[in-house]
Amino acid sequence: MDISGQEHLDVKHDVFKQRIDAHGNVIATKQDAVGGMKVEKPLQHHGGRLEHNETYCGSCYGAQESPEQCCNSCEDVREAYRKKGWGVSNPDSIDQCKSEGFLQTIKDEEGEGCNIYGFLEINKVAGNFHFAPGKSFQQSNVHVHDLLPFQKDSFNLSHKINKLSFGEPFPGVINPLDGAQWIQHSSYGMAQYFVKVVPTVYSHINEQIILSNQFSVTEHSRSGDSGRVQALPGVFFFYDLSPIKVTFTERHVSFLHFLTNVCAIVGGVFTVSGIIDSFVYHGQRAITKKRELGKFT
Repeated sequence: MDISGQEHLDVKHDVFKQRIDAHGNVIATKQDAVGGMKVEKPLQHHGGRLEHNETYCGSCYGAQESPEQCCNSCEDVREAYRKKGWGVSNPDSIDQCKSEGFLQTIKDEEGEGCNIYGFLEINKVAGNFHFAPGKSFQQSNVHVHDLLPFQKDSFNLSHKINKLSFGEPFPGVINPLDGAQWIQHSSYGMAQYFVKVVPTVYSHINEQIILSNQFSVTEHSRSGDSGRVQALPGVFFFYDLSPIKVTFTERHVSFLHFLTNVCAIVGGVFTVSGIIDSFVYHGQRAITKKRELGKFT
């Protein structure tokens, strides 16, 4: 979301998620929706069960936008609830979620982690992107996440950023968040990164031009007991663009410039050698005179 008012919720294109264990090993690529099992004889709009050769149209439990709308999976019901601004307090009360084993799937993933990689296209204005548990939706013009299905009051958001960049890489670029780690030491945690993006143009010697960005970052974190904190647990990246632009240009060095540098180096070596020689010579003469004076006395 950015200051222009645009929001993109649950971005899935060009962003990939993998389930990992406590040691960082990949278990499987995580599906877009939890579950995926077929519903055997699900609940219909009229409350009865699906019979043989009967067309299936799952109930939306009062969240349908039209009488003809069907919710044939747990995800369909949750999506209908999100559009209404409702939260699913008890997934087991929804026939589709119960048949798909929604809660059991969440329990089976307890203690696992997630590896997220990919890229996002954003407007060139200030904004933020974040990673947080639960599906997101709008309620009274407020961005919220549905945490009720998880039935827990704490989330471990310890993380490591392997790589974060804004734009294409170019020679000499340094991304300050590469390899950064944050460990959560309490039941509640929120990590915030305030990024200042500087537009950068890199011109290669072969006239290839790379339009990219550099950035600096300030880190901030919040922690405490989840019962006393109302903020959303997650990892937030707030970015803002600098009004200046940096340009790097590669150029050939002329032969005359090279020759001048060689002469300057040779002259410098000669001058330093003369200073050292003069110092050694005068020092040796002073020592010799002192010895001769001592013998005469």
